[in-house]
Amino acid sequence: MAPKTTLLALLPLLSPAIAWGTLGHTTVALIAQSLVSNKTASFAKSLLNDTSPLYLFNIATWADSYRYTAEGAFSSPLHYIDAFDDPPTSCNVDYKRDCPEEGCIVSAIANYTTRIAAANVSRAEQEKALKWVVHFVGDIHQPLHVENLAVGGNGINVTFGGVVKNLHSVWDSSIAEKLVGGYTVDYARNWSTALVGEIEGGKYANVSRFWAEGMDVTDPVASAMVWARDSNAKVCTTVLPDGQAGVEGKELSGAYYENAAPVVEAQVAKAGFRLAKWLDRIVQSAGKGYTTKEVKEEWVKRGGVQLEDWMVEARRKRRECGWECGCAEGVEGHVH
Repeated sequence: MAPKTTLLALLPLLSPAIAWGTLGHTTVALIAQSLVSNKTASFAKSLLNDTSPLYLFNIATWADSYRYTAEGAFSSPLHYIDAFDDPPTSCNVDYKRDCPEEGCIVSAIANYTTRIAAANVSRAEQEKALKWVVHFVGDIHQPLHVENLAVGGNGINVTFGGVVKNLHSVWDSSIAEKLVGGYTVDYARNWSTALVGEIEGGKYANVSRFWAEGMDVTDPVASAMVWARDSNAKVCTTVLPDGQAGVEGKELSGAYYENAAPVVEAQVAKAGFRLAKWLDRIVQSAGKGYTTKEVKEEWVKRGGVQLEDWMVEARRKRRECGWECGCAEGVEGHVH
């Protein structure tokens, strides 16, 4: 296990940040830092040129900032995969159907996993790859990052604590913030410490043994799809159990929150655990020749699948939003 004493001591010194919002991503990073092997920690610190105990924490939200730069604009569609399913009647995600030509979170995890330690990739690009993987493994565990309906819930207006929001932002930030009491670094520190304890010897100790099932860095698409299907299933069971009409215009900070909060907590714990195991496997594979292979083109972009008319229209709407998480007006939007 990587040492964490200094990490916890330094966290209160950091500046607060607004909320799989910032709270979710930084908590996932802190969990992973506590669970990765010492070899992985050394590898990541060297690649990031950051020997501080906050080496993953510091880059957990980089991908959300980079996407808004001219250089990083191409990466906007890589934060999600729009599952063309029919919640709550049917939840399912299909890589060939749902990942467009521009790419998606599954193809991105596959692509950048391969590039982290690839001998034919520059150090600067390896560093970016690690930053993306840390962020995208977090994103793929947010159920509405694996759902098409209403642009991933961004077009569903709700209220939370009397404040008008969209459903996506509620799942990104509001539920988690209410659960732990806030969004500053102190809350991320305390939450990650509690979740690591639950993983190592608490309520997640037994079930976490199964969280690494299907994990194979030589087939990162299949691995990421395991995580995507897991998250997408929550759309039917927890996010929209009564469909869009069940939440549209409703106050969600009461009974809905009580049902959703344990799922949000479990998804954050899974993301941190899986990120740690995934990074360990990448580092382990680096000495076995796997990472010297060329990146497979099909992992980067998809396309050529015949879509139904409504799917074509849904994808058109997403493109009109500039591949952003949403473009709803008049409500609090997507917050990272």
